[in-house]
Amino acid sequence: MHAPQKRRRRTTAALAVAALATPLIIATTASPAVAKGKPSEGEKLAAQLVKKTGQANGMKHLRVFQSIAMAHDKNRAAGSRGHELSARYAGTLLKAAGYKVTYQDFDFVYRETVAEKLKVLSPEERDVAIKLMTYTKSTPKGGVEAEVAEVPRHPEGLTGCSADDFAPEDFTGKVALIQRGGCTFADKQANAAKAGAVGAVIYNNTAGELNGTLGDADAAKIPTGGISKEHGDALSAEVAKGAVKVNLELIEFQETRTTPNVIAETPTGDKNNVVMVGAHLDSVTDGPGINDNASGSAGVLETALQYAKATKLNHHKPHKKQPKNQVRFALWTAEEIGLQGSEHYVENLSEKERENIALYLNFDMIASPNYGLFVYDGDDSDGEGAGPGPDGSAQIEYKINKFIKSRGEQPRGTDFSGRSDYGPFIAVGIPSGGTFTGAEGVKTEEQAKLWGGKAGVAYDECYHQACDDINNVDKKAFDINMKVIAHTVGHYAWDTGSLQDEVPFAPTSGGTGSGGGLHEHHDHDEPDAK
Repeated sequence: MHAPQKRRRRTTAALAVAALATPLIIATTASPAVAKGKPSEGEKLAAQLVKKTGQANGMKHLRVFQSIAMAHDKNRAAGSRGHELSARYAGTLLKAAGYKVTYQDFDFVYRETVAEKLKVLSPEERDVAIKLMTYTKSTPKGGVEAEVAEVPRHPEGLTGCSADDFAPEDFTGKVALIQRGGCTFADKQANAAKAGAVGAVIYNNTAGELNGTLGDADAAKIPTGGISKEHGDALSAEVAKGAVKVNLELIEFQETRTTPNVIAETPTGDKNNVVMVGAHLDSVTDGPGINDNASGSAGVLETALQYAKATKLNHHKPHKKQPKNQVRFALWTAEEIGLQGSEHYVENLSEKERENIALYLNFDMIASPNYGLFVYDGDDSDGEGAGPGPDGSAQIEYKINKFIKSRGEQPRGTDFSGRSDYGPFIAVGIPSGGTFTGAEGVKTEEQAKLWGGKAGVAYDECYHQACDDINNVDKKAFDINMKVIAHTVGHYAWDTGSLQDEVPFAPTSGGTGSGGGLHEHHDHDEPDAK
């Protein structure tokens, strides 16, 4: 059994192994039963859960979430009736299954998009697609007209991250055009505001649209939106040739509301060694959010229900062979506006409660229609982005990769950027892992050969849109990822000792390519800022 470590720091061993360029061999001591070829209790439970858990029942939950959304303003956003009913649906099933269920309510600033427009007025009139950053300041109705001033691109990708990048004489009364990278969107727009800019337009530094958040209404200084790299490069080229005038209209409705996390934990198992699994239940306000993220929520919910059946949680006499560890399932709220549900949860844990969480598994968008099979890169073997996760994350990645490969599939890595609900757990040193099938990132030719689908097209073309409905899921990807949840829960419920194993340091061929982690969503921190 894994004892909670006081370590809780990012892995340095992986980097040392990379320097040596010598793969390590897994060093474990098999129990007598395993040595004789008999499956362990964890292996038996994992196999049982994998057999019982799959897309057929997962789709039933998706249809319920779809129906709830369509009956309530066509979304399930945090603070809405659609989200409240989604939470009650899941919580009711979990309580009936035998879990101790808690609705963790907290206040947050609810937001809805009212207007998001960017029109180039001169030298040549045209419309540019823009998405406002959630929690932005709003322009007046009808927008503001101003010239565009571009922040010089930083050679190290830190454009707009220093106040020195903004000369007041260049930006006062203008709209700042800023390339993504290196620091938070909030920092970029705050620096622009200090220089007198009346708005900020941040453009992507990689293929795909840019959806972002400033993280907190208090962080907002000026109206701020995001555009694609293609549009950003075009504006940049025009500004280099001469004056460019635009009309920028970004208006967001905001008010304080209350929203719940749904937390369900087993009444049995070691409370000092908790296996935690989570997914966010809220959608954006623009659609029902079936792939993002009813898919992850359905996978976690169905695994929890099958786990309860397998261990007879709702019986007066639970199964005589109860797993050793407590298992805790979480359906987060307000992820779409800055990971607020998971952040609230982690912030309100005592130090002892944090230490008691042996690991956290996250599942966000697991059924993308043009899917990739991405696994969070716990050891940073791909060498991209933010670096390794806390000690134990490499072992989680290894276990998930091994299982997916055993199903005849080929996973690839995705960066631990911190931009989904694993972020708050990583920040306090809790080993983390999970899967992701892609958002607005574009699938490469290599990935299309690997997984099928269409190269040059987003993993999810309906990302954050009204068309993210029941038809916007790939059942094969959904099934694979649901079984990943079932497999990992089954194993870790019995034994988390493998978190201390040595594992081979082996980069996945191709890493994230052009899409895994960099296009993971709900950004308020840049991928290279974590």
